[in-house]
Amino acid sequence: MATSPFRHLPPIPAMRAFEAAARHMNFTRAAEELGLTQSAISHQIRSLEDQMGLQLFLRQPRQPKLTAEGQRLAEAVRDGLGRIAGVVQALREVKDDRTLTVSLLPGFAVKWLFPRLIRFDERHPDIQINVATSALPVDFATGEADVAIRYGTGRYPGLFVERLLEDDMFPVCAPKLVRGPKALKQPADLAHHVLLHDDIQPLGGIQPGWRMWLDAAGVTGVDASRGRRFGQANMVLQAAADGLGVALGRTALVEDDLAAGRLVRPFGPSVPSGYAYYFVCPQRALQQAKVAAFRTWLREECGRKRGR
Repeated sequence: MATSPFRHLPPIPAMRAFEAAARHMNFTRAAEELGLTQSAISHQIRSLEDQMGLQLFLRQPRQPKLTAEGQRLAEAVRDGLGRIAGVVQALREVKDDRTLTVSLLPGFAVKWLFPRLIRFDERHPDIQINVATSALPVDFATGEADVAIRYGTGRYPGLFVERLLEDDMFPVCAPKLVRGPKALKQPADLAHHVLLHDDIQPLGGIQPGWRMWLDAAGVTGVDASRGRRFGQANMVLQAAADGLGVALGRTALVEDDLAAGRLVRPFGPSVPSGYAYYFVCPQRALQQAKVAAFRTWLREECGRKRGR
């Protein structure tokens, strides 16, 4: 039977404790670094000495001192652990190169990105897309995301910004609401239906919503403040598809629902919201292959939407 060449190696925790103590020449500092007690460090080193049958430290009143054998072992352990740490970090970086975390609004993720993401997966099976949904600006310094898709005016200082999709608003509802005694035929009919609101995070300037659309369309006699309120755009559109009221559709978010007949446009007009969807990332991220691949794919998908 073959025997392991490592069968006489001391336990890794003991070697880590020894290396830290040898580097700091202080058991207390070694304990703080490893999150252990000083007595635990002493016990690990004593066990190591007993196993090897050698004295590694001279215990002196002020601070310990390595013996010649201890110095030799410390250099070997430091070199070995350093090489292991380097390989582990390199492997993590390879994994990171295959994972792209995208931050975006929940509504845009559900209604636009997810139905199209399979095309990216098929083209780039080596890149894994992770999704982090948030209405708040992403802090790229924390590493919480590699890139973001943001809804706003495009003012994101210090970042690379590229416009993806324009944003127009228009009423949408379930097909059944355009039939019957209270059928939606013209904008004035909104007075007899529940308005569904997306409580979008403040963006600065005039907020896109029913008040903006009614004013732009010249509609009077409709209270823009009444109706049901939701915290996410995809919830608003699902409620509209279920016949719970009339929603303001935003171009990118309702394209698929209109094509599938889940929603209909009872009337116009389309009103520009003054906002758009933007691809955002740190300038340095543009050099990464995974970011370049995702950005290229996004531009193609947005071009597909516009019929280019």
